[in-house]
Amino acid sequence: MKIKVGFGFDVHQLKGGHPFVVGGVNLEHHQGAFGHSDADVLLHAICDALLGAANLRDIGFHFKNTDPRWKGISSVILLQETVKLLTEKGWSIGNIDAMLCLEAPKINPHIPQMQQNIADAIGMSTEDISIKATTNETMGFIGREEGVVAYAVCLIEK
Repeated sequence: MKIKVGFGFDVHQLKGGHPFVVGGVNLEHHQGAFGHSDADVLLHAICDALLGAANLRDIGFHFKNTDPRWKGISSVILLQETVKLLTEKGWSIGNIDAMLCLEAPKINPHIPQMQQNIADAIGMSTEDISIKATTNETMGFIGREEGVVAYAVCLIEK
């Protein structure tokens, strides 16, 4: 058996008048993430971790922000497409561990639904998907609520 690990990172600017979708959950907040797709920072970081582990480049390579096919698309679909790319190369996912960094809104109540959305999208157990959240202690662009960041690591096996 061959195993590999991958690391993913994503950041999105927060703006008024935009939905705030994280882990496939639409969060109530006075502003949301701005991007070409639904700007789901968590799922984008997970996609990058998976693609990187399989040496398949990155999310921007496969889902260009200049391609109208991906305009406003749910990042759940991008995650499903990412898993298809891995499956075509013979990889399966062992686990995912992710961290969100934002000041507000509070993420903890939404984590079980985020885990379920990810598990449903990629066909694995919620027990193998860890999501954590932290603040930036009011420092920097995250602390000023100008942006949101997500990090993810994964294990894949063949």
